[in-house]
Amino acid sequence: MKPITKKVLMYSTPVVLIVGFALALRPNPFPVDVAEVGRGPLRVTLDEEGETRVRDRFVVSAPFTGRILRIELEPGEPVRAGGVVAVLRPAEANLLDARSRAGSEARVRTAEAALGRARTDRERARAELRFAQSDLHRKESLGRQGILSREQVEVAQLAVETRQETLKAADFEIQVAQSELAAARASLLEAGEGGGGGAYEVRSPVDGAVLRRLRESETVVPAGEPLMEIGDPANLEIVADLLSTDAARLRPGQAVEIEQWGGGAALAGRVRRVEPSGFLKISALGVEEQRVNVIVDLAGPPEERRGLGDGFRVEVRVVLWDSPDALQVPTSALFRDEQGWAAFVMEDGKAVRRRVEVGPQSDRAAAVLSGLKQGEPVIIHPSADIADGVAVAPREKG
Repeated sequence: MKPITKKVLMYSTPVVLIVGFALALRPNPFPVDVAEVGRGPLRVTLDEEGETRVRDRFVVSAPFTGRILRIELEPGEPVRAGGVVAVLRPAEANLLDARSRAGSEARVRTAEAALGRARTDRERARAELRFAQSDLHRKESLGRQGILSREQVEVAQLAVETRQETLKAADFEIQVAQSELAAARASLLEAGEGGGGGAYEVRSPVDGAVLRRLRESETVVPAGEPLMEIGDPANLEIVADLLSTDAARLRPGQAVEIEQWGGGAALAGRVRRVEPSGFLKISALGVEEQRVNVIVDLAGPPEERRGLGDGFRVEVRVVLWDSPDALQVPTSALFRDEQGWAAFVMEDGKAVRRRVEVGPQSDRAAAVLSGLKQGEPVIIHPSADIADGVAVAPREKG
């Protein structure tokens, strides 16, 4: 062997051994799951269970102490305003002395006052409706000129619809007050005649259907005993109790999607009212929670929700933010640091810590305001082994 070749081998062998030893000691890259920052539709919702209820329900009660005959009406059967729903016979013990007669006369006067108050409420509701309609006309004109947003016009439209429903409720209250006045007068008349064999027909105050039958068999009932509940099953609303911190983010007019109601497509709705008073509720895990009732109006026609009735469970999704084209990152790639949110971006086979400013976020993705670009690979579910500068490689999908 030539001397030059021997020298090359003598000097190159240690170098090869050192390089091989370094390669052997070099740590293997951590396998990680990777996702790309992308663009697409993003909707942020507030999800909670809710329950349907008839908006205006009326409890029909016994106007005086007596024997109620068997009630034949079944729950769900339609009734007409003024139609007979029960028959009550005065008991012999219902004959009044002077003190009891004075009480009955006082109930008549109270019923008359309630009727007057109901009529006043109806006139106030009419005035509020006229004002809301005038306000809607002004805002529609400003909306066509581009001065007001579409949402502000929709809120004005919602105010008109709410005032219309309030006027309907006021009309119903007048009918109820009229029925209560007739019942009070009938009670006084029966006692004045001194007989207990007459029959008094209890009538429905409104058109609707029997929601609940509280009494069925013939029995003696005291004055004021509830007999049945009546309402319009097609006139439904939804009540959902939300955490007070979530309810504070809602405003009347916000869009709502109603799902898991038993039908196919989701139903549309809008937030009508966030009640001003909360209440304490114990969760299934025994945690005390401060809750607030949120009332949702169903927007579509009753034909869309055929089969949905009073007291049914539904799932409500209040739309807080909606964008058709948002730069977004999976929430599983985000983690908290001292300055806010951060993520690990994979660059040249290494994990690079990047501060990220995020906007609205759902349970799966968050809108990116700054810090990331479209198409950049980010590490999702980073473990404690991942740090800035650590070698990483995409996990092989098996």
